[in-house]
Amino acid sequence: MAHTVIMPKLGQTVEESTVLKWHKRVGEPVKKGEILFEIETDKAVLEIESFVDGTLLKIIVQEGETVPVTAPVAFIGQPGEPIPDVPAPVLPKPQEVKPDAIHAPHPVTPIRQYSATPSTPKPITTPIQPTRKTISPRARRMANERAISFEPISGSGPGGRVTEKDVLNYLEAKKYNELRITPAAKALAVREKIDLLSVEVNDPKEKISIEDIERKIAEKPKEMSKIRQIIANRLTKSFSSTPHFYVTAAIDMTDLLEFRKKLKKENKPYSVTDFILKASSVALKEFPALNSTTDGKSVRWHSRIHLGLAVDVKDGLVVPVIRNADAISLSELHEQVVALVAKARNGKLSPDEMTGSTFTISNMGMLNVENFTAIINPGESAILAIASIFSAPTVVKDEIKIRSILKTTVSADHRIVDGAMAARFINRIKNMLEDMTLWTNMT
Repeated sequence: MAHTVIMPKLGQTVEESTVLKWHKRVGEPVKKGEILFEIETDKAVLEIESFVDGTLLKIIVQEGETVPVTAPVAFIGQPGEPIPDVPAPVLPKPQEVKPDAIHAPHPVTPIRQYSATPSTPKPITTPIQPTRKTISPRARRMANERAISFEPISGSGPGGRVTEKDVLNYLEAKKYNELRITPAAKALAVREKIDLLSVEVNDPKEKISIEDIERKIAEKPKEMSKIRQIIANRLTKSFSSTPHFYVTAAIDMTDLLEFRKKLKKENKPYSVTDFILKASSVALKEFPALNSTTDGKSVRWHSRIHLGLAVDVKDGLVVPVIRNADAISLSELHEQVVALVAKARNGKLSPDEMTGSTFTISNMGMLNVENFTAIINPGESAILAIASIFSAPTVVKDEIKIRSILKTTVSADHRIVDGAMAARFINRIKNMLEDMTLWTNMT
């Protein structure tokens, strides 16, 4: 009997995934452990292996299609083996949720409002839907052959329909026949549906070239990846619903960098990020409000400290999570960071490794930035932005010396964290990073 390949459920929060690419074609042999297809969840792009040997008999879900988890996507079996007649899965329609029901744990009795004078109900008006422009087949063919858009053309036909005569009048008015374009460029414009009348050239005396058309193609809107869309939606919601405020501290990293060089000679290759993560986990225990979350009515404290570390990847950012960062040693933390960052950049993170963070650190130290602020991740109350280390003249015991300075900025939710608390929190991190006795004892 043919084996059903299903869309895997990778993580507790993943409810649907998109097939990005099939690595096998129908009729090709498949070995257990081979990469069968790639999927994109709301958190990462992942490769899915085959769990059986056989032949790929049928693909149900094509590339680019999104389906619920556990839905059948393909069949693997022996050639000629009967295949069940399974319809293509569809995503369930989202249920409409009333705004008042989102946060209400119990039924709420509506409050009746009374007015001294009766009011006349306003008539319900249906918004006018924009009418779609229509065009005759001959007019459409003429527009396509000349690589122009018919959208700007005023139609004289019934209901504003664009006719062949309208296209001719439009071409004459726009002096289309005076356009100078190479045959190859025109062919490319026709194929890619580029409106030649919208193409700008550097020198009007020169012909429109392939390079001009390619530049216009590059300007065409492109759909964001699913990961990028999720990032955009979540951060927009966070920034618009959470009152952010920022506190910055300058940390003298000179002694720690020298100490780190010494450790490297002892085969202890700790990174600056390792020390920042460890210092943050200690500070979060002392300032639990920054390891909490709120919905504006109640505050939930997280008893565990799970640090999210923003990692730059091809399609955006992923945030692997170092769990129980306060309860593990510096060396254990270092090993986890190295493994998680490598998996993130190779697209091997599982959804469970990217969920559950209680506080996030965004490190742009390798990107030569002096200072920046970060947007709080939904479900958290603060995020720490780490900039680059710069040499700067600094007053040390009444003397000006060149020191290695790192600026860090905490973004905090002002609903549960006030300015003084955020200042004490970031200064606690500063003091730890400047305390070599602390790190000597830890290493």
